[in-house]
Amino acid sequence: MIKLAGIKKSFKNHQVLKGIDLQVKKGEVLTILGPSGSGKTTFLRCINYLEKPDEGIIEIGDALKINVKKPAKKDILKLRQHTAMVFQNYNLFQNKTAIENIVEGLIVAQKRSKSEAISIAERLLDKIGLLHKRDAYPSSLSGGQQQRIGIARALALNPDVILFDEPTSSLDPEMVGEVLNLMKDIAKEGITMIVVTHEIDFAREVSNHVVFMDGGHIIEEGTPEEVILNPQKDRTKQFLRRLSKEPEYVI
Repeated sequence: MIKLAGIKKSFKNHQVLKGIDLQVKKGEVLTILGPSGSGKTTFLRCINYLEKPDEGIIEIGDALKINVKKPAKKDILKLRQHTAMVFQNYNLFQNKTAIENIVEGLIVAQKRSKSEAISIAERLLDKIGLLHKRDAYPSSLSGGQQQRIGIARALALNPDVILFDEPTSSLDPEMVGEVLNLMKDIAKEGITMIVVTHEIDFAREVSNHVVFMDGGHIIEEGTPEEVILNPQKDRTKQFLRRLSKEPEYVI
């Protein structure tokens, strides 16, 4: 289980997170919904210390408990060993091939041998249908292919939880499906996932637990049926209505 208590974060005089309490069970898919500026991505980045929270407690099972005000360097390292991030803009090394992007973390962070790391990377490239692109550089790959490699890189580290920061928002519409389908397959394997997204259908179909955030607070949380299909808070209802509206085109 992942437990976050009283997570706060400010940038200068602007408080982005105002005391977030959240629990995620092992094997659960948690989807975080909310408008731009609600604190979703900042919260996600605080979980693995890409952003330093100002206050709060982070726990991962029995392995780790950190008071974020006074973290030891070894605790931050341990936290990152238990988590992996999939970024909105892929964050692949442009000067490394697909397989090198996956191998890097295994060798540097986990001290695996090169042969073992390559074996793991090839298995994962095969799993995501991109083994034939093992020696391709990111510049020659589509956005969907790059994001799938980013997901494989996260899976290679065998983390307790994978954090997804709007993983489809930078993709062309025709590429979104291939990434969401891969994420659905991962969810079926029982891997704990925390996903920031605007993909309501994905949240409804795959999530066990949905959170709606706004203004640095959790406004509403529950099952997909409770939050998406039968929201109780006016702010949640307003957000979902706007999200479900068809775009208007002027010709």
